[in-house]
Amino acid sequence: MNEQTQLRIGTRGSALALWQAEWVKAQLLAAHEELAVELLVIKTTGDKILDVPLAKVGGKGLFVKEIEEALLDGKADLAVHSVKDMPAELPEGLHLAVMPPREDPRDALISRNGAGLEALPHGARVGTSSLRRAAQLLHLRPDLRIETLRGNVDTRLRKLESEGFDAIVLAAAGLKRMELSHVVSEYLEPERMLPAVGQGALGIETRTGDAFTNEVVASLAHPQTMTIVRAERAFLKRLEGGCQVPIGAHATMEGETLILTGMVADLEGVRLIRKELRGDAQQPEVVGERLAEVILESGGAEILAEFYDNQ
Repeated sequence: MNEQTQLRIGTRGSALALWQAEWVKAQLLAAHEELAVELLVIKTTGDKILDVPLAKVGGKGLFVKEIEEALLDGKADLAVHSVKDMPAELPEGLHLAVMPPREDPRDALISRNGAGLEALPHGARVGTSSLRRAAQLLHLRPDLRIETLRGNVDTRLRKLESEGFDAIVLAAAGLKRMELSHVVSEYLEPERMLPAVGQGALGIETRTGDAFTNEVVASLAHPQTMTIVRAERAFLKRLEGGCQVPIGAHATMEGETLILTGMVADLEGVRLIRKELRGDAQQPEVVGERLAEVILESGGAEILAEFYDNQ
């Protein structure tokens, strides 16, 4: 360890983002008591534009771009992201240095009367900002009325009541981190609804050439999380998908075997192509790319082409 002792963590300003950044800060201080760590709160494009569905804002990295610019400018030394918000490709000079243990990757349904997905009334209004969630919900329940729901966790929970939704869908990880598990009506298992790539995982992004910071954050690395998320992100990268495309993936490990399930759907959830592939856990990117090829050859290429043509 050299004489540098200060680190600045770039983060969004939402309650969940601050919780995640504070958690990383606490872990770093526990492992390196000589450090001085401060948070640098940065407002991203995705935080500023709240009245438009994310898919219509366009571009990738809506929740990370400004934070990455702070990293590249040297204003921040590391950034803490929800991996599901990160584009498949990172700017030159930056990398996902480590990922701590993954939290619950599932989606969670919160309904006004506590009903699960199957028990929601016919034509129920369900709020989500995610095309991936919307497509899979409509695939399971074509009668549902899916409506755009933006905002942080607290805002969305308030809107469940104030805007008359029958239910909303949020990431289980955020609810658990915020100690809000008690509001969950039903966890949507990956067998029914594939999560976003990297959902539940925290990504710590640093400059590739910053030896000091990379050495410090190495203590937070969880190898299994790194392996499964690398497979999911390779799948996303091969499909050239951002976080606003109906793409889902979920990887697990059994010994040295990596099991990756992925899906691509159209916006209405009518055509949904879902496949599973097993491969060598030592080669997660290979598994991810191969599964993407299988899905593209099975009709995924047509679905994605139509989606991008309509953007």
